[in-house]
Amino acid sequence: MNFPDNLKYTKDHEWVRVEGNIAFIGITDFAQKELGDIVYVDINTIGEQVEKEAVFVTVEAVKTVSDLFMPIAGTVLEANSKIDSNPEVVNNDPYGEGWMIKAELTNPSDVDGLIDVQAYKALIGQ
Repeated sequence: MNFPDNLKYTKDHEWVRVEGNIAFIGITDFAQKELGDIVYVDINTIGEQVEKEAVFVTVEAVKTVSDLFMPIAGTVLEANSKIDSNPEVVNNDPYGEGWMIKAELTNPSDVDGLIDVQAYKALIGQ
């Protein structure tokens, strides 16, 4: 499995890439493998201020439906339009083309509470 070391991770298997005051958020390679084939991603938080640990996306896979929890507080600026018509891109490229949302950080110190790649690997037994 792939785990880029330039990202921050959550114990709930989301990843965060921060560029200035903007965070790109998606699910990890581990998470997409656990979910199986993703068939639909429901993002209905665009334009909303979402608190840390609130549900921001629902992912529907062949096996299950799973809520994703916001790893940082922020305003959801954009959803990845590629996953609307092609949700399997999350399975194929979870850290690149398969990102889910872009959000403006409300509290940049939230990023400090996320874990690094080594801690994430330890969490999942890698």
